[in-house]
This record gives sequence, structure tokens and C-alpha cells, in this order.
Amino acid sequence: MTRILEADLTWTGERFEAGIRITIGDDGRIASIATQDADATHAEIPVERLRGRALLPGFVNGHSHAFQRGLRGLGERFPAGAGNFWTWREAMYDLVERMDEERIHTLSLQAFREMRAAGVTTVGEFHYLHHRGPGADFAFDEAILAAAEAAGIRLVLLETYYQTGGIGLPLGPAQRRFEGVSPGVYWRQVDALEAKLGPRQSLGGVVHSVRAAGLDELAEIYVETRRRGLPFHIHVEEQVKEVEDCRAAYGKTPMAAVLDACGGAEGMTAIHCTHTEPDDLDRFFATGGTACLCPTTEGNLGDGHPGLARVGGDRARLCLGSDSNARISFLEEMRWLEYGQRLATETRGALRDRSGRLAPVLLRAATLGGANALGIPAGEIAPGRHADFVAIDLNAPSLAGWQPETLPESLIFGAGEEAIAGTWVGGRG
Repeated sequence: MTRILEADLTWTGERFEAGIRITIGDDGRIASIATQDADATHAEIPVERLRGRALLPGFVNGHSHAFQRGLRGLGERFPAGAGNFWTWREAMYDLVERMDEERIHTLSLQAFREMRAAGVTTVGEFHYLHHRGPGADFAFDEAILAAAEAAGIRLVLLETYYQTGGIGLPLGPAQRRFEGVSPGVYWRQVDALEAKLGPRQSLGGVVHSVRAAGLDELAEIYVETRRRGLPFHIHVEEQVKEVEDCRAAYGKTPMAAVLDACGGAEGMTAIHCTHTEPDDLDRFFATGGTACLCPTTEGNLGDGHPGLARVGGDRARLCLGSDSNARISFLEEMRWLEYGQRLATETRGALRDRSGRLAPVLLRAATLGGANALGIPAGEIAPGRHADFVAIDLNAPSLAGWQPETLPESLIFGAGEEAIAGTWVGGRG
């Protein structure tokens, strides 16, 4: 049924504006945008006024491992001395060994519900925990689909290929649950999942990392992913050890190895890019790539800061992810996308655009950047896009003192989840 919404303020991509009326068609997409004084296309339909609210496009979570919600509060004590990513990974593998279908569904549902509460309307679930045990049953894949449907969140299931336990190494015991078996088996599973998708669900192709597959397999899966018109995602250079191992094996960095094997980065999203060299990063963006940053997880794991300040907010195609779901807050992810660069460079405004503003850059990463990386028509309030919105409570105490021209900055740099009043997915709250 067609609906018309009008909030006190609506984000138009650069600023909040008053008097914007959004017509939502019965297909759950935005049919039209009009100003309050324009001739109404549907004059007979009453306008639903959202008083005390500002509307933004729903946040798009470009990178999640939902099952890792089960690690929250764990691995934060260090009796043996300082830890790192690799010691954290052992705790994650312990969780993997205890996983069954009911547990992964419960954890995923919890994570997806928390995302909705944080303003996230779409999640890219980078899903590599496939099997109940050794042997390829792919029993966990449908549990993710079911959890997303129950949470009412839009899902892009990023079905992940994982075949080696390190460059040239066999899979370890826990990693056997991740096994893709072969590209042929992998694509048969993707085809099987295609028939089981819900109305708000789609698929993407993934190779976990250069640690988890040979370069020939990586290239084969990338080419087939692009032939199918799907987005392609891969972890790249989160850790120094990955860079060192790749140099030793291939004589080049992981990013260079990926770009050489795939012939560029069109339709590709690289997760983290924490230790990517500036020239490699320039080449990645120049050939069509998107970088997905996960500042909260990268801070939690002590990964480091990617070198984005030199690229700047105008040139980089960025999106954001909650990754390990140690904390689910897209306001915080936006904030720390910039704050991480400030700490690394000892400057302020590292990701500013040409006009000197940060808010449009950060909001674009949290919305349109993620939608583009996942290949879905969302991430902006525009005709033809999904009617996926997040409503901001203009009376939230953390926003006190806002003005229309300062509201984006007040929200990103000063507010918490109490300012999130609700979400719509496909026009439904």
C-alpha cells in the first residue's frame, strides 16, 4: 500500500532539509520525493508526519561475522601477557568448535536485532562458518538466512570460500568447518542457496583471504562472481604477518597479489586494508575497489589504522562494518573512522571533503558506500531505492543544542544509540 512520510528533517545527501515528502510504493521502494508545497501525486493519501524526527537512509553494515557475537566479553583478560589478533583467533576457534545450528541461529538473531536497534537496515554477512563438523554439509548457511528473516533485516549473504589454513598450509581442525571443498562445490552451494532466499535477501561471492585460498582459485571465483553480477569481498592485509607471509610466498603484498590475480578491483570490496601500502591503495581505488573499514573491531584486536588520510574523503570509496560485533554501533563506527585517522596522523579532519566537511563523507560510508559494496539499491533517499530508513530522535539529550546545519556533526560526534528512534526496511517499521 502506498504511503507518504514526512519527518521534520530529511537527509538529502549533503544536508538535512525540512518539508520533504517521501512516497513509498507497494513494492517497498521510494516512488518519489517531493517538497511540501509541490503538487501531490497521491493527494488522496494522508501524509504520515514524523514529528520530532529526522530521517536518514538506513545504515548499511558492509561486513559482519554474526556468530562472533558469542565472543562478547570474552578474551578481554591477559594473564599470559599482551595478546594480539592471533591469540584472539584461538578464542574464536574455541567458539567455532562449540557451534551447532541452534546456537548459530540464536547468536545471529541477537546480532541482527542489535543492528536494527543501532539503525542498520542491511547487513553483508561474511559467512564462512558453514559446517557442523568435518565434512561439507553447509548446514549453517540456512540458519543465517532464517535469523535475518526473523530480525527483519535486509541481508546480503556473502558466501565465503575457504580452502587453506595459511598460504600453502592445510586446514586446521576448527577450520575444517569453513571448508569450501572446491570452486565447483562452492558454486553448487551458491546455486542451492539462491532458491532459498527470502524477499529481502541476496548473495555475494567471497574468498576469505590470500591465506585461505590459492591465487588461481581466488581469480577463478572472482571472475565467476563478476560474470554473475554479484559483489565480491575479501579480507586484505589486516595483519602484518599476512603481509610477510604473502611476500615470502609470492614476492608481493597481499593487495598486489589480489589485484594482479584478478586484473583489477572492479566490483571488489577489500576488508580492513590496515597495512596496505599507499601505492597499492591508490591502484585499488583507481581500478574500482571499495575499502570496508571496521574501526571498533580493528581497535579491539589492536590491528592498527589504515593509511586513508593521504587519500582523503573525496577519492576513497569507503564503507563500514561491525565485523566481530564486539560492539554494534554505527554512530561509533563513523566517529572512529575519522578519530582513528586523527590518532595516526595527529591532525583533525583527516577525511574531510573538498568543502572541509566530514559528516557527508562519514554518512556516505555508513549508507551509500555499503549499499554499493553489497550491490543493492539502497543507501540514499532517492526514487527507485529501497525505502530503508533510520529515524533520529531530535529530542534525545545527547543532541541538545543542535541546529539544522550542525545536526549531522552533532549526531556523528556526540550521540549514542538513544538517538536512534527506529528503522524501516522496505517501508515497514
